[in-house]
Order: sequence, then structure tokens, then C-alpha cells
Amino acid sequence: MTRVWNPDNGDGTYTNPVLYADYSDPDAVRVGSDYYMVASSFSNAPGLPVLHSKDLVNWTLVNYALKKLPAPRYEKAVHGCGVWAPSIRYHEGLYYICFPMPDEGLYMCTAADPCGEWSEPVMIYEGAGRIDPCPFWDDDGKAYLVSGVAKSRTGYKSVLHVQEMRPDGMGLIGEPVPIFDGNENDQVTIEGPKFYKRNGWYYIFAPAGGVKTGWQTVLRSRNIFGPYEYRVIMRQGDTDINGPHQGAWVDTVTGEDWFLHFQDVYAAGRIVHLQPMHWANDWPVIGIAAEGNEYGEPVRTYRKPDVEGTGASHHDVGDKDEMITGNAADSNQTSLDRDKEHQELKWQWNANHKESWGNMLHGRVTLNAIKRDSVYGDIPNLLLKKWEAPEFDDLFELDLSDLEESDEAGVISMGMEYGLVSFKKAGGRLWAVCVYGWQHFGRILCESTEERITDIVELPSDIKTIYVKYVVERTGSRDLNSNEKDFPEETVSIYYSLDREEYTKAIEMKSVPGRWVGVKYGVFCVSDRMGSGGKAYVT
Repeated sequence: MTRVWNPDNGDGTYTNPVLYADYSDPDAVRVGSDYYMVASSFSNAPGLPVLHSKDLVNWTLVNYALKKLPAPRYEKAVHGCGVWAPSIRYHEGLYYICFPMPDEGLYMCTAADPCGEWSEPVMIYEGAGRIDPCPFWDDDGKAYLVSGVAKSRTGYKSVLHVQEMRPDGMGLIGEPVPIFDGNENDQVTIEGPKFYKRNGWYYIFAPAGGVKTGWQTVLRSRNIFGPYEYRVIMRQGDTDINGPHQGAWVDTVTGEDWFLHFQDVYAAGRIVHLQPMHWANDWPVIGIAAEGNEYGEPVRTYRKPDVEGTGASHHDVGDKDEMITGNAADSNQTSLDRDKEHQELKWQWNANHKESWGNMLHGRVTLNAIKRDSVYGDIPNLLLKKWEAPEFDDLFELDLSDLEESDEAGVISMGMEYGLVSFKKAGGRLWAVCVYGWQHFGRILCESTEERITDIVELPSDIKTIYVKYVVERTGSRDLNSNEKDFPEETVSIYYSLDREEYTKAIEMKSVPGRWVGVKYGVFCVSDRMGSGGKAYVT
């Protein structure tokens, strides 16, 4: 069943989503014939993923803008905090990423090459509560920033602000001006604003109505500080693409307009869709509008963008060489020559990385056994990656030959409910330990975690290599918001084998996402004692 989602149908059409992976709050920019996308990364490190495409359908993860999150607290896992919705822009030879950390402030970093080294982030606003910033450079050389607010930090929501920004993007000028209050306009929870200009109009694209049940709104004004009029430009309508939420307007070299946004599918997170877009009386319409409607509805399958031969793209966000097309899970399976460097980019740590934790080299992961002083879900050196298909399996080969007494290594499925199997050396013996965990969140932070060991099995003490299979299967559907739209329900199972032939089921659980993120899964190596010197190797 090992599969990776492929949206390109190979016949000039594509099927949404273009990314069946948790790249939430996407923003994108075109420079020449190249598209670059960024997305939220929360408390995982490295942060701020950068993806590249030539055709808006096939995307490759090429970089991270942040090696570490710029605050000391992220030496530990701080689930749901960290890097929220970023924006990416290009101005006078530099790429800019502006990103919020809702408890710390707003930051800016730059790069001449988005695939190369990004500058250390500069805090352009210090303080909690401002989120979803997007910079804009006007024709007269002046610069501005639009942003939203997080109710969890400020006590109110649904208000957008515009503030003048230094032309170099490295600071703000004056005070933020409130330009739209969604509480007064049936646009509650308006957030994620993106700034543009066209035909003398200033436009702010922003979703409203909530992640799972909302819609896309656009504001426009002849004056950057307003007043702004507004219109809903895309709704879910009769489709099964709920949300549809927060994204980016981009064009092609041939003059077409397109819109990238996400859909929340619960456990798999917030997956990315591509919609056609057109203009009517200086208002955008996203998706396909039914007769008489000013708004569009999302498409599932559509023709690919006309990029006029600017170069072929290939889909490189998965880890396996079997691809499934978006509209036919059992057809068009293809082998791809995968770049190991790109595969290593798929991994993120549960907190800011320390060199003492280990490394990834030539497709092999070396994990050092650091002392465990927390529940498993808070281990900072969890090495995790995203789901990248509706159903899939992944096989890990764990080399335990260098584990020492009191060391353990294993595989975890990480969400607000998690499960893991760990292989521990204790008393001169080797044990398989199965654990389930449940995180309980308050307004902002995880306030407590329950863990329960469900099984302990003694294994032959001379075993050096164990094979662990991680399996995700669609087993039904669930209703999360009483609007009669079904969300996928998946079962996660973890099996282990001593010979790669007979497997024992260690974990079976219904999937539950993490705090604002989809389920991640991966590996770890820890110890009951400091400085054990033990290691585990993963391929």
C-alpha cells in the first residue's frame, strides 16, 4: 500500500489537493517562471518550509528559512506555539518572509536565493497577539504591513490592521490602523490577510468564518488605509472541500490567475488546493461560479495552469517511489529518481535541534540516546515527518546494536492522542513497550498529559535489528462541525518484526491531529540516564 499523492493526472489536468500534506496557511509568490510557497511550521524545527514549483501543481520541498525558532523556550516542545501563518514576497532582488510567533512578535527574514541561506530573523514588532502579517511595497516606494489578531492572546479577534513599514522591511513606523472589523460585517474570524494591488485598487484577501466551515473574502479600497468594501469570493457550496481557507493569489507568465488555499481534513492536517481565478468588475472570483453568483466554488479536477513551457516540474514531497494520482488511487504508479537531500528535508524535530541529538547522512538517521525527562510526547528529539497521502505505509529499519543499558528507541505516531512502540534494553534484556498518550490543552498550552503502558513483551536478547511498519488506513468518516460534511477517519497501526516477514501489531488507534497540525510520525532514541553514549540507527 506504500503510496504518495500525485495531483498531476498526466493528461493536462490535475486533481486537488495539489499537496496532500499539512502545509497549513500557504502563501506563494511567482518570480519569473518559478513559484515559491511557504507555510506554518509551529514549534517544529527546522521551521518555515520553502517549496518550489514550475506549474503550481507539482511541488518540491527545497529548504527551510529557519534553522531554529528565535526564542529560548523552543529548546523544549511547545505544541501549537511557534511559527504561525507566514507570507513570502519578492522586492528589489530579495525574497522576504514575514512570520508571526503569537507569544513573541512579528519577524522578517530575507534571502537572495530561496533555496540558499536565509538571514537571521529580525523582530519588527515585539509583543503577543499580532498574527498573519503580510508586507506590501507600493508604487511610490512606501511599504506597509497588514496583520490580524489572535483572540487567545489579545482577548478579541476578527480585526485587521494596516501599519506603515520601513522600505527595507526591517521595522514598523507609527501605529497600526484598524481597517476592518469582521465582527460588524458578518465576517467573524476574518484572519490570514494577504496584500495586493491591481488597477489602482488595494486588495486584501482574507478568509473568514473559521478553518473548517469558512469562506474566502476580499476587501478593496482606493486608499491603503480604507475605507474598505468587501465581498465573499469563494464558498464551499455543494462541494466536499470545506473551508476553503487562507491562501495566495498568483499569476502565470501567460496572464492567468490562480489561488492556492488549504482545506482542513482533521488528522492529516491542512492540505493545499489550487483554484482557477478570474476577475469581474475589478472583483476576483475564485473557483467556478454558478449562474447568478458573485462567488465561486472549489474545483476538484481541472486543467493545469498555462505556464507556456517554462519547465517541467515533478512532485517530490513524498518518501516512496509509488505515486497515486489524485483521482485514481490505484492507477498511474510511477518510479521517480529521488534526491536523498530532499528526502532528508522531510524530517523535523519536536523542538530546536541540538547537535548532540544526532544527524541525518546519506539517507541514514543516527540518533543519540539523550536522557528522557518528560512524557514521550514532549521529548524534544522526536524526529518527525508529515503524512503525505490519504492512506500509506512506511517501513523503518531500527539498528539497535549500539544501545546501552536503560536506552530505548522506537517509532511514534504523534498527535494530541499518540501511540508508540519502544524497544528498551533493561536488566540485560530487550523489551518491546507499547504506550498510548493523551494531551490536554488549556487556552494556549498543553496543561497535562496522560500516558498508559499497554503491553511489555520480552524479545530475544541477541536481536540487533527490528523492522517497524507504520500504516495509515481510511476506515470511515466523521462529522466535526454539524454541517453534514464528512471528514476522513483513519486508523493508525504500528507493527514490528524481527525478520521482516512476520509482524506483531503493537499499536492501533483512531487518528487525532496535533495542536493546529496534522498527525506526524517518526523515530526517537532516549535513555533513563544522562550521558549513556548509546545510539540507534534508522533507515
